[in-house]
Amino acid sequence: MVGVTMIWGLTFLTVQHALAYSTPLFFVGCRFAAAALAVGLVSRRALRGIAWRDIRAGAVIGACIVTGYGLQTMGLQHVASSESGFLTALYVPLVPLLQWLFWRRPPHAMCLVGVACAFAGMLCFADGGAGLALSFNLGQTLTLVAAVAFALEISAISHYASRVNVRCVTVAQLAFTAIFAFALRPLVGEHDAPALSWELAAFAGGLGCASALIQVAMNWAQKTVDASRAAIIYAGEPIWAGLFGRLAGERLPALALVGGFLIVLAIVLSSIPRPKPRNAYRARPGIEPK
Repeated sequence: MVGVTMIWGLTFLTVQHALAYSTPLFFVGCRFAAAALAVGLVSRRALRGIAWRDIRAGAVIGACIVTGYGLQTMGLQHVASSESGFLTALYVPLVPLLQWLFWRRPPHAMCLVGVACAFAGMLCFADGGAGLALSFNLGQTLTLVAAVAFALEISAISHYASRVNVRCVTVAQLAFTAIFAFALRPLVGEHDAPALSWELAAFAGGLGCASALIQVAMNWAQKTVDASRAAIIYAGEPIWAGLFGRLAGERLPALALVGGFLIVLAIVLSSIPRPKPRNAYRARPGIEPK
């Protein structure tokens, strides 16, 4: 899962370069079609036993993925890759809140402190880091909505992971992501497909393989790691995104760097485990606590 964050961090900058050869949703569709093909080829035997619950889970997770990656890719047309990485990381404190909303698992106090800290970090990104106004630009707004979709994705993966065939669901969610991306293109004004080129094929194929590896690792790992802990581990993503963006020559304003620090701090605060109640252990007669 730590390795996943490094791959994620690099994809921000890679996708930004890929958009010179493609429209956002067309690229997302090509990327995940390549990913579905890659995982499908190595999971041929497992797919023979695919069940309806695997398809249903794949459709739900795929809808979250296409929303997240689609909006994030559109946002990268308007914001730097390092800025996108920090804003996307807001899904970390959101995951416990969504767990509370959908599965009645209330967050502890430090998680709520982390949410407040993350909101302060968002304010620092307003107006390109030049002020504390709430008038987010288009790229920032799209990226923030994408962060909500990624939080839903992590929550959905944790919800289904122990109940389904991981390989079958991985292929299904990647395939549904590609199908949804291509189907939604006309709704966002992508009526004409971009010209095919070897650059587009290379970006889509390379990032498709990366997406395949990421989704397989996430589905497998989250069978034993709960959603909140998984989100904390994935918190390394903005750090890698900022590092790769810096190496590529990106320079964020000072206030935006403060915002990035506050978001990372929010991630750390939300990772502090809930204290166990003192009366959690009830000794049975004749049994001494260890």
